[in-house]
Amino acid sequence: MLVERYFHKLREVLDKIEATQIENIRCAAEMIVESAKSGGCVHLLDTGHMLAHEAVGRAGGLMMMTPVHFNVEVANPARPRGLPAKPRIFADEIQGLSDYVLSSSSIYPGDVLIVGSVSGKNALPVDVALKAQATGVKVVAITSVEYSKALPSRHPSGKRLYEVADVVIDNCGAVGDAAVDVPGLDVSICPTSGIAAAHIIWALTAEIVERLMACGIKPSIYKSNHAAGASRHNADARATFLKTGF
Repeated sequence: MLVERYFHKLREVLDKIEATQIENIRCAAEMIVESAKSGGCVHLLDTGHMLAHEAVGRAGGLMMMTPVHFNVEVANPARPRGLPAKPRIFADEIQGLSDYVLSSSSIYPGDVLIVGSVSGKNALPVDVALKAQATGVKVVAITSVEYSKALPSRHPSGKRLYEVADVVIDNCGAVGDAAVDVPGLDVSICPTSGIAAAHIIWALTAEIVERLMACGIKPSIYKSNHAAGASRHNADARATFLKTGF
């Protein structure tokens, strides 16, 4: 049955992450902790489908994980004229957009920027990584190395995200992301990258917390809004985070 095949494929991916990526997760955690101890911040720019929502504002999550959000919209409600449709361009394919994102953000030298991109081939994630590094920002990539290797870069350098980041955490997904082949269908189903990204970000969180506690630093953690005393806890923790960076 397809559901059992999906469970099997997903377990393979998660087991591979644990077997091959723990040192990279530890390296990224050390980088983040050292940055925070020096007054830096950790930022998360996700061009995928899950990471920015999973890692930010969740019960048990770090308040120090700061998202980078931006919107690119064009409104031009012209009358229909039967002309050919223009090719669709996604935001992470726009050359030069990284300059706007970085200049409009609160990312500074000494900070750490986590960049999530499943394919890692498009202009924005690569360009943001390179330009952030040029200002003294460390970059952690969460990407699929196997998938990325199979795709041509759309950045002028010819590089993909895994080739430019300071630390690369591989989501261990297959080319095309979807993991389950279905007889009679010409495409696979059930991508693994979203759950893999969540798996990685919480593993990274656990390592960051362990390292901070070992240094005698108590990090600010979100408490579930449904738990007793959550409002007071989260308000106090937020105030501490804004003062100390932890």
